Amino acid sequence: MRRITGETVPGYLPLAAFVRNGTVDLLDLSGHVISIGLTDIKYICYVRDFNLNDTANPERLTRRTFLARPRTEGLWLRLTFRTEDQLEGLAPIDASLLDDLIGDAGLQLIPPDIRSNTQRVYVPRTAITDLQLLAVITTPSRKKPLPKSAATSLQSELFNTPLPPNTRTN
Repeated sequence: MRRITGETVPGYLPLAAFVRNGTVDLLDLSGHVISIGLTDIKYICYVRDFNLNDTANPERLTRRTFLARPRTEGLWLRLTFRTEDQLEGLAPIDASLLDDLIGDAGLQLIPPDIRSNTQRVYVPRTAITDLQLLAVITTPSRKKPLPKSAATSLQSELFNTPLPPNTRTN
């Protein structure tokens, strides 16, 4: 977890439903529960390793924007924090986006570099000053099959059209 002040607090949280009454109860590495207000949190990174020796960037969130259009499906968002720095990420297209905004009072994002130490980022609404939707990334379009009733009606119209009188053959 990174606070607005820049301080990092390593610990454990579930993936969802961890915000209660405007606070987050974090289980720190010594086994104590620390309550931190959402207004003090800049973002929470779900990481593979805590990297406690790295005091400057333990979450190793080095690339904060996408180099090109993302390949994964989702909403490509750009967030501007109260500290005036930015972060891009992919949010889900389904209703879980709204569930996160309402229930957890923030957004769950997949960061630009999924091979880095950070696998997922939670950003509380109180830390965001600007939110831009850059694109809706979907799978490549496929031809949708016509319903059977439409296909048969098109076919019957095609072959049941009378020919002009001079072109009839016996």
